[in-house]
Amino acid sequence: MFYQKYLYYILAVLAFIIAVVFISIKDYDIEVDRAGMQEILKKQKIYSIQIAPDYTLFFGDKVYRMDTRNLGGLEIGNIPSMSVKMSWLYKILAILALLVIVILFMYKRKAEISKIETRVDSSPKDDMSLSILPMQSNVRLCDVAGIKSVKDSLIEIIDCLRNPYKYKDLGIYAPKGVLLIGPPGVGKTLIAKAIAGECNVPFFYQSGSSFVQLYVGIGAKRVRDLFNEARKNAPAIVFIDEIDTIGKRRGEGSNHEWESTLNELLTQMDGFSAQSGIVVIAATNREEVLDAALLRSGRFDRRIHVDLPDLAEREEILSVYLKGRRHNIDLGEAARLCVGFSGANIASLINEGAMNAMRHGRDSISMQDLITTSNDVLHGIRRQPTLSHKERYTMALYNASKALARYWLLEDFEKIALVSMEGEFRLSGFNSKTKLISLIKIFLSGNIGLGLHGLEESSIAKRDFLNAKYIATTMCNEYGMGERLISDNRDILAILEDARVAQREFLESNKDNISKLADLLMQKEEINKDDIRGVLEEGVS
Repeated sequence: MFYQKYLYYILAVLAFIIAVVFISIKDYDIEVDRAGMQEILKKQKIYSIQIAPDYTLFFGDKVYRMDTRNLGGLEIGNIPSMSVKMSWLYKILAILALLVIVILFMYKRKAEISKIETRVDSSPKDDMSLSILPMQSNVRLCDVAGIKSVKDSLIEIIDCLRNPYKYKDLGIYAPKGVLLIGPPGVGKTLIAKAIAGECNVPFFYQSGSSFVQLYVGIGAKRVRDLFNEARKNAPAIVFIDEIDTIGKRRGEGSNHEWESTLNELLTQMDGFSAQSGIVVIAATNREEVLDAALLRSGRFDRRIHVDLPDLAEREEILSVYLKGRRHNIDLGEAARLCVGFSGANIASLINEGAMNAMRHGRDSISMQDLITTSNDVLHGIRRQPTLSHKERYTMALYNASKALARYWLLEDFEKIALVSMEGEFRLSGFNSKTKLISLIKIFLSGNIGLGLHGLEESSIAKRDFLNAKYIATTMCNEYGMGERLISDNRDILAILEDARVAQREFLESNKDNISKLADLLMQKEEINKDDIRGVLEEGVS
């Protein structure tokens, strides 16, 4: 209400007016003599009089003052009177009332400010302190199945944290940051917990989305709070899940709050040394969108790719989730059923299979339960369908063709999986025209290989084609590598067509080797550089 909102202001003004009137009232009286006062008493109603040693004040419609020595014999009736001491008392009370009103006003104002500050401090936009308590992880590496390809790197990091002085004597320090890259459900969070559990150090978990706020400065403050707590509990591990939420490249749809949060994260990672005992572990399935400053050395020194589990790893994961459950499942057959499944998918599959067995009154899980539930709808999202033999062979030929192209054209090829799928590709660093053409050839190799073996081109090439098109477009529009300096779509098309023709000739001459690699990929579900070398040497001999 309006009067409630401004009540203290109104009372303060009134008190001030009253105080002024009482203090200065004698300056506004009318001086009269005895006869004049007698006449006034007959004509007006006098409410009160104030008697002082030298003068007397009569209060009516106006204030009259007369010499107190002339007061004797004046008929004043029953008019209430007061002494000068009482008048000064009223004045003092008026001043005190004014002071009380002012004090109350100041107190109320202070209470309002305090309430606002309390509301701000306790509001959801700044409750970071509630979620940065360290946890002690009970997870160990032996509890994490299906990560044999990355365990060596993890053991090295764990040993650095456990025995820092052993490495310090050799001038070696643990990496400041470790970036775990892989699709959802492969166990990136579990890996971070296992590292903390093996090292027996506090574990701070935060999701990247918890730093994204509407209010400017809150995300940056939360980052500072997180690292301050980690320093207090060092040695410690800070784990940031979905770091791509705050770590996207700057300049693409920039937002001031998001950029200030990213800048604070970069500053904090620069602000502790390798000897501080703090290791930052982050997880993402979108490495290609991360800002280059976040990926440079001195921040995330090591990147570990956590892929979907292969055949042997899926068997290991199945054995973990079937432990303690009654079943008659062939692990090898079940593992082949789960091509393309992550560890989380397999856990859900076993749980759904157990529920299916219970619905049919059985006390053990059968292979049929897994087959029945492998394509069921879970939480409104359909599971990845089990691949047929034809689909698996199509993927094997597709990725075998790419693997052979990578083996010949790139120095950094290590391995390729049966269900390996490319993500969004972005160019960075120094790139020659030859290297860019080689990348285009690799991205086009999958569909070329399918055509050479009489199979239809497949939609699995969608991302590869977009990557090839992106490289060719960048070459023409940004690098000036087209036929003309100012390029158009004809130059882009020419680069793509020339690369496809040249790569088709190469793959056609290696058609038999591609078939052998596809068969090996069907069998092992993952092939590396040594496997390709073995197939090629066998063909030569």
